[in-house]
Amino acid sequence: MERHAGAAGAAPLPVRDGVAPSRVYLPDGSWPTLFDFLQERFPHVPPDILLARLAREDIVDQAGLPQRGDAPYESGRWLWYYREVPREAQVPFDLPVLFRDEYLVAVDKPHFLASTPGGRYLRETALVRLRHSLDMPWLTPLHRLDRETAGVLLFCAHPAYRGAYQSLFQSRKVHKEYEALAPWRPGIEFPTVRRSRLEQRPGHFTMHEVDGPANSETRIELIRVTDGIGRFRLMPHTGRKHQLRVHMSALGMPICHDAFYPVLQPYAEEDDFSKPLQLLARAIEFIDPVSGVRRRFESRKALEGGQTP
Repeated sequence: MERHAGAAGAAPLPVRDGVAPSRVYLPDGSWPTLFDFLQERFPHVPPDILLARLAREDIVDQAGLPQRGDAPYESGRWLWYYREVPREAQVPFDLPVLFRDEYLVAVDKPHFLASTPGGRYLRETALVRLRHSLDMPWLTPLHRLDRETAGVLLFCAHPAYRGAYQSLFQSRKVHKEYEALAPWRPGIEFPTVRRSRLEQRPGHFTMHEVDGPANSETRIELIRVTDGIGRFRLMPHTGRKHQLRVHMSALGMPICHDAFYPVLQPYAEEDDFSKPLQLLARAIEFIDPVSGVRRRFESRKALEGGQTP
């Protein structure tokens, strides 16, 4: 399933309450009716829910025409709809705006809030919240933070300049600083640079280090040690999935409250908001490609200590 216009053309449905429409392609096949296809394509959605959405005319074609479930199946088309997430848990933390102009929006994302919709998270995401609260349906993310990570997150406020800003990240012209709390391990000389090859575990969503040419690099500095817990400054040169979490774990200093590394903990139906991952995207800095001004945005949050003065 796709969620952007792309080859399918402009979406026939507007952004609604911050939620952009999703789309599904109708491939070649022998389904008797559209409803038969939808049942197979979305097995996790009860049939009565699908029928109700069709009856409400919530599923449309590229021309915006509502679709009927008993209509003969026609391949080679795109259908559009609004994704729904039943019983989505509310994240009880604010999403402060650090900076906003006609091109950029910088926010201070809390722990437990996903950057963009996916899986069981839709409305409780930074993107959807901002599109709705700022009345900016065209807002798009320039990068992402893990749901468990807090800190500075950037969005493009003007579609025409999205490419210019994204090129900064692609060419590694963005300086990022993170902070983390982790058990201090003696015998490591700081600062240190961790370089390794990260790949996704087969059949799994977590990452691990494997043999081969390095594709990830992180500079790690020790700020101080208090009661056996180190406060670290992490500066990634690359942006691999879970890179900071894997590198700290590989050094024998897994980030406090990390449920993925070094050992994946059992899946929890509900978040424990009292134990956020102690990882914070402290600052981000770059030369603005539109204005030419040096930008630096800093989080106002503090690990294990609420807000900074």
